[in-house]
Amino acid sequence: MIIKKCIGYELEKSKSNSPEEFFNRSEVTFVVDGEEKNFHLLYLRYFDEKLSDFTPYTRDPLFTIGDVEVRFRDVVGLVCLLGNPNFRDRKRIYINSEEELAEHMKKFNFHDLQKIFIKLLQEGTYSVN
Repeated sequence: MIIKKCIGYELEKSKSNSPEEFFNRSEVTFVVDGEEKNFHLLYLRYFDEKLSDFTPYTRDPLFTIGDVEVRFRDVVGLVCLLGNPNFRDRKRIYINSEEELAEHMKKFNFHDLQKIFIKLLQEGTYSVN
C-alpha cells in the first residue's frame, strides 16, 4: 500500500440546525493493488481535546515538520487505516465512542508517525510494507 495524502479538517455548519460543527473528518488517499482509494473517518471533535488518552502526544499540533503543523485530525484516519487493514476496503467510517477510537488507536505504533509524515511531505508518498 502506498499512502499519497493525509489531511484532516473541521466540518462547518451548512445549515443552522446542522450538527456538523461537532465533527472532524480525516481523509487518507492511498493506492493498493494499483487502485487509488480514499478513506474518510468522521469522528467527534471532542476527541481532539482528549488526544493524550489515545496517543502519546499531549498537545495539538502533534508535531511540526518544517513549517507544516501536523494535527490530530490529520493523522487519526491514517492511524486507524494502518492499524486496521480491513478498513482498506471501506470508504467511510464513523467513530462516536472513546472506547472504539482507543481500540483502533492502540493497534498503531506511534513511533513511526513522524517518519511517515516526513516522507509524505518530502517525497509525496509513503510505502507501507
